[in-house]
Amino acid sequence: MSLDKDVAKMTLDAKAGSSVYVCELSGDDAKGSGSEAAPFKTVLRAVESNATAEILVRKTADEGFQPAAKSALKKAQKLAEGKAAKAAKAAASAADAAAAEAARMEEAKKIVIKQDESLPAAQRIKIRDGTEHRGKRVKVSGWVHRHRSQGNALMFIVLRDGSGYLQCVLTGKQCQTFDAITLMKESTVTIYGVLEALPEGKTAPGGHELRADYWEVIGKAPGGEDAFDNKFNVNTSPDIMLDQRHLVIRGETASSVLKMRALVLKAFREFFDSKKVLEVTPPLMVQTQVEGGSTLFDFNYYGQTAYLTQSSQLYLETCLASLGDVYCMAESFRAEKSHTRRHLSEFTHCEGELAFIDFEDLLNFLEEMIVYVMKRVTTDPEGSQILKELNPDFKAPTGRFRRMNYADAIKWLNDNGVKKDVLDAEGNVIGQADYEFGEDIPESPERRMTDTIGEPILLCRFPAEIKSFYMKRCPEDLRLTESVDVLMPNVGEIVGGSMRMTDLKELMKGYEREGIDPAPYYWYTDQRKYGTCEHGGFGLGVERFLAWLLNRYTVREVCLYPRFMGRCEP
Repeated sequence: MSLDKDVAKMTLDAKAGSSVYVCELSGDDAKGSGSEAAPFKTVLRAVESNATAEILVRKTADEGFQPAAKSALKKAQKLAEGKAAKAAKAAASAADAAAAEAARMEEAKKIVIKQDESLPAAQRIKIRDGTEHRGKRVKVSGWVHRHRSQGNALMFIVLRDGSGYLQCVLTGKQCQTFDAITLMKESTVTIYGVLEALPEGKTAPGGHELRADYWEVIGKAPGGEDAFDNKFNVNTSPDIMLDQRHLVIRGETASSVLKMRALVLKAFREFFDSKKVLEVTPPLMVQTQVEGGSTLFDFNYYGQTAYLTQSSQLYLETCLASLGDVYCMAESFRAEKSHTRRHLSEFTHCEGELAFIDFEDLLNFLEEMIVYVMKRVTTDPEGSQILKELNPDFKAPTGRFRRMNYADAIKWLNDNGVKKDVLDAEGNVIGQADYEFGEDIPESPERRMTDTIGEPILLCRFPAEIKSFYMKRCPEDLRLTESVDVLMPNVGEIVGGSMRMTDLKELMKGYEREGIDPAPYYWYTDQRKYGTCEHGGFGLGVERFLAWLLNRYTVREVCLYPRFMGRCEP
C-alpha cells in the first residue's frame, strides 16, 4: 500500500472513531457500544458516552445514519448535564455519609464498657431455666437470633442458646460501642443482667426479659454479602436450602422439628422400658438381605462384598432366646431409586421383636405403642407447644385402630373407583382396570384410601407372594401371611410388621421361593433349630412418623441431614 493510501485510511479511521451511532429501531443503551455495528438506542446515551463526538442517528429502516437534530442534541445535553450533576451530588452525599460513618466508627471504638464490680456475681444459666432465676443477676451466652435498635441508646436482642429464646435490653453506652453498631445476626455474645418479669400487656419469650448491665461479643458473624440473611430466604430453591442445611437448622421451624424428633425418640424408649423390652445395638454392616437385594448398598469390606443393612430384624430375632423381648433405634439403608416425599436412602428405624406372642398380641402392642407415644408427646410442655405451632389441627389417636384385611382393601379400592393403569409392552398407559387379589397396593391408592377413611388403619394379612420370605402364613388361609402395615392419614405406611416363621422346613421353602442361598443365613436358621417359638416384630420409620405428627410435606424436613437419591452432603 502506498504512503498516500495509508494516510487516507488513517484519516477515515479517525473520522469513524469520532462518531457515535444511534439506531432508534435496533439500538441498545445497555449492551450497545456506540459503534455502527452496535449502536445505542437514544441520543442521551450517546451524549453520555462521548459529549464531543458527532452523533449519527437512524430513525427508519430505509434511511442511513444522519447527524442528530440540533434540538435533540440540545435536549440530550441538558438531560445529561442534569444527570451528571445529580450523580455528582449523590456521590458527594455518599462520600459525606461514608466520612460521617467512619467518624462514628472511630468514636464508637473509643467507647469501652466495663462490668460494675459492685454488682452481685452473675450466675451462668441456660435460657430454659430463666423463670426460676427472675430477680437475680445472671449471664447468658448464645447466638443473636434477632436484634433491632431504637435510636442510639436502646437495643433489643433476642438471644438463642438451643434451650430457648430470651429478649435482652441494652441501654446507653452499651448500644454505642463498636461491637454494638456492627453487630450482625448469628454473632455469639454473653449478656449479663437481671431477669425481670414483663409488665402486663407486654410479651416476650418466657414472659421476662434480661435488663443488661454488661455484654461482650464472643464471635462476630460477617456482614455484607456473607451476612446470614443473604444465604437463603423463603424463595430459595430446595437444593440450595439443603446445601445450607447447617444454617437452616438454626431457624425456628427446623429446630422445633428436631426437638420434637428427640422427644419422640425418648417417648419410644420410655414405652419399651415400661414394657421391659431391652434395647440392643445390631450391626449396620451385613452380608445378608432382609427386604430384597435390589435395595442394598454394597461396599468392599476387606476384600469381601458387604452391605449397609436394610433392617436389623434378623439380628433382633437372635436375641430373643438370651435377652427376651428386644428393640433397637438404628439407621437402615435402602438403595431405592425413588424421589417420593416419603423415601430416604438412610432413615432411623425403630424395630422390635417379641417372643411367645400371637398375631393379635402384635397388633395390640403396635396400637398401644403409638397411643403411648402420642400421649407422651402431647402432654409434654415443649412437645405440645411445638405441635400447636406446626400442626395445630393434630388430633392424637387414643382408642382402638381400625382393622382391615388386605382383601377388604382391594374391595374398597374397586368399590370406590380407584383404578390401576394398564401398560403396554413399552410401558405406555393404554387403559385402566380394577385391582386384583395378589397384587401389591401402590403408595398412591393406599394413601387415597387412608386419607379418605381419615383414621389409623392396621392393614393385615397380605398374600405371601408380595411379602418377605420370613413371614408366617395364616393357619386359616395359607395364601396369606400374618402381616400388618400401620397406615396413617397424610403419610401412609409408617410401620410394617408380621409374625415370623417358626418351622425350619417352612423357612427353607421361603429361602427357595425368593432364590436366597441359605448358607450365609445359618445363624438365623439356627433360631428354628435350637428351640423355636412363636414370635413377631415390626419396623417403624421414625421420619414417616414425624412427618405425620408434624404435618411436614416430605420426610426430608424431619432429618438432621437428609440422605436420598443424589444427595450425600453436607
